[in-house]
Amino acid sequence: MTLSERVVDTPHGPARLVTNRASRAIGTLVLGHGAGGGIDGRDLEALATHLPRHGFTVVRVEQPWKVAGRKIAPAGKVLDECFVAASDKLRVRTPLVVGGRSAGARSAVRVGRRLGAVACLALAFPLHPPGRPERSRLPELREARLPTLVVQGDRDTMGRPEEFPDDLEMLVVPGADHGFKVPARAEVDQAAAMDLLVQGTLEWLVREVIGAGDPAGPRRGNQGVG
Repeated sequence: MTLSERVVDTPHGPARLVTNRASRAIGTLVLGHGAGGGIDGRDLEALATHLPRHGFTVVRVEQPWKVAGRKIAPAGKVLDECFVAASDKLRVRTPLVVGGRSAGARSAVRVGRRLGAVACLALAFPLHPPGRPERSRLPELREARLPTLVVQGDRDTMGRPEEFPDDLEMLVVPGADHGFKVPARAEVDQAAAMDLLVQGTLEWLVREVIGAGDPAGPRRGNQGVG
């Protein structure tokens, strides 16, 4: 595995791409971060650290607002434009999966098909604002129209697992909150929770990517990553 980073232009300022590259990649996962944190979130870090050992290059996209040191994320339309522009700088030679956590997951499901992705990974999908279940974002998740894995903590105040329809593919992290943090006396400890998240995601990726291999050549972008 090799680690690299670079700054790329978007319509709303520079974004940063941090790539953990697999030595023999079978797939590429591009991840966005949430509105309350950056690419160093525990779930994004865990995936970037461990998936390359199993053949998946992981690219984390740091949005321009975060690169600039601002505290408040812009509107979803701006996030989408920046995610697409940054992803377009990549020349992906393997099947592409897009994803992210929270606001990054929303962005991924909105733009996945536009980027030529074969699947979407939705980490801590914010099904609704805290305490406002009537403001459901389920239609947004449905409109991905791609195989989608939702990874959700069972204490997530923005959407507990039982609030999602049964027909969605879901990986539940016991005891975890919206940031996948687990209490000291949870059913599983923090390390085990991250292992579960990584292994469950890996099994899903292998299934989706092996079935989606495309011999026609690289997808969008212009810089080889996997």
